[in-house]
Amino acid sequence: MSTQRIFHNARIATNASPYFAEAMVIEDGRISAAGTNDEIMRQRTASTEVIDLGGRTVVPGLNDSHLHIIRGGLHYNLELRWDGVPSLADELRMLKEQAQRTPVPQWVRVVGGWTEFQFQERRMPTLEEINEAAPETPVFVLHLYDRALLNAAALRAVGYTKDTPDPIGGEIQRDRHGNPTGMLIARPNANILYSTLAKGPLLNPEDQAISTRHFMRELNRLGVTSAIDAGGGFQNYPDDYKVMSALHDKKQLSVRIAYNLFTQRPKHELDDFSKWTSQTQLYQGDNTFRLNGAGEMLVFSAADFEDFLEPRPDLLGVMEQELEAVVRVLAEKRWPFRLHATYDESITRFLNVYEKVNADVPLKGLHWFFDHAETISDRNLERVAILGGGIAVQHRMAFQGEYFVNRYGAVPAKRTPPIRRMLEMGIPVGAGTDATRVASYNPFVSLYWLVSGKTVGGLEMYDEAGRLSREEALRLYTQGSSWFSKEDGVKGGLYVGQLADFAVLTADYFSIPEEEIRHLQSALTVVGGEVVYANDDFASLAPPPLPTALDWAPTAHYGGYHNARKGAVHARQASCCSPALATNSATSHRLGESLWGLGCDCFAF
Repeated sequence: MSTQRIFHNARIATNASPYFAEAMVIEDGRISAAGTNDEIMRQRTASTEVIDLGGRTVVPGLNDSHLHIIRGGLHYNLELRWDGVPSLADELRMLKEQAQRTPVPQWVRVVGGWTEFQFQERRMPTLEEINEAAPETPVFVLHLYDRALLNAAALRAVGYTKDTPDPIGGEIQRDRHGNPTGMLIARPNANILYSTLAKGPLLNPEDQAISTRHFMRELNRLGVTSAIDAGGGFQNYPDDYKVMSALHDKKQLSVRIAYNLFTQRPKHELDDFSKWTSQTQLYQGDNTFRLNGAGEMLVFSAADFEDFLEPRPDLLGVMEQELEAVVRVLAEKRWPFRLHATYDESITRFLNVYEKVNADVPLKGLHWFFDHAETISDRNLERVAILGGGIAVQHRMAFQGEYFVNRYGAVPAKRTPPIRRMLEMGIPVGAGTDATRVASYNPFVSLYWLVSGKTVGGLEMYDEAGRLSREEALRLYTQGSSWFSKEDGVKGGLYVGQLADFAVLTADYFSIPEEEIRHLQSALTVVGGEVVYANDDFASLAPPPLPTALDWAPTAHYGGYHNARKGAVHARQASCCSPALATNSATSHRLGESLWGLGCDCFAF
């Protein structure tokens, strides 16, 4: 017999009409009713569990249309996250502390999610500062798609010397004597960055599973209940999917995941997709973990990764032939596909290929789409609409907008990407982050960007016509994203028949000052009617504490996204967070795990 739960006394954004409700009934993991408090409470029975939400705002569970959650989870506990850290002084302090506790042969990894424009100092760390902070422990710091900083210990660990040649598409910066300085430059693509990062030691499978669960709990803290995994470099199928698959079998996933398959072998892409479409069943799995299609890499010759510090790359002449072969196979097998596409010049050539295939094998109904599309033209938007495609947009410009304006000017920047025009043309649009190696995984930073039109550094990129209302932005992050996993009509709303995925926010998204949107969190996150994260007034509902990670792990001491609420510790938290315990790394971590489960934020910042 199913358990009936009533959540009441709230301001519930339903994404339906009427837009706001006060209460809802959950049965068998779905919404069975929504309405006023009086209407819903009349459905209460003797066995109903009733949860008072204390007048808080409730939103449908946030759904990231482009997140590298599988790869990110495997590495989360290895990474020192600078996401949201307010100053360079803070991040250098964190780096120094983490280097001292990191055991041989592990590295300190800072892998994306930050930009120098977020710091009070408005600059990046220097190689000298990184070497001073960590003279002995290898340090790898990734900055967007353009460069990586390695200290002397990391150069020794990866074996880069005066005699190491520059790889194709990348540059090892050297001093006047020809010795590597520690700066790696992506010119014109990021392969040198990612291939160097891949040289670092990994966690064992058990710790990878723990790391993945911690990453999902972190996403739940930020209201995320679903994600579409875009694959990624060095994310091999099926090997790197085994940890997530095993967690799914154990019913330990707290984020619903639809995943795409990303080819890893240049010049063998057609072989990969021919094999996968023949041997793997599309949508295999369930609404918690399922195969979603192909991409975001379809062929390596179509890669137009943006680096606004460098000129736009011209794609190779063989691109059309290679892309057509892959897209034709996918279309014939009726597999959805996605493609990383930054520049309009590249998108023009991609669409030429798609139109050629479409003449023989119609693409409509496939839920195919472009990722990013920052500089797409109106003409190409029309072509996307005719072919029945969609566009998944991410807040990469919130981290790189200053670079784009410096290279191309403020006027072109006003439509990077032209989301308003996409919506006017009826093109499906979903919002997301492209985390974890470029932008941050925090959805509220993305929502802030959509609403304010500003970068994380405060640069106002878009005028009023280029910004979205709060309701519009939320729809893109919920209902909009559901189209991209062919789950539209199933998730993204809080009305009858929808999956019961939602977040109870720490403040009212619809009325707080614009600048405060990026500091929002979830106080209670629910997936399929079950609580996956709880804090604040809902700590008694929290799920069991997660397994303990390695005591030296950066997340054990700093958490993930910088917690702006840390400075306002609640009295309840203060009573359970002892400064004496916090000074001992192993003890503080193990206590911190228990406190997270009880809703304490002391170690989650």
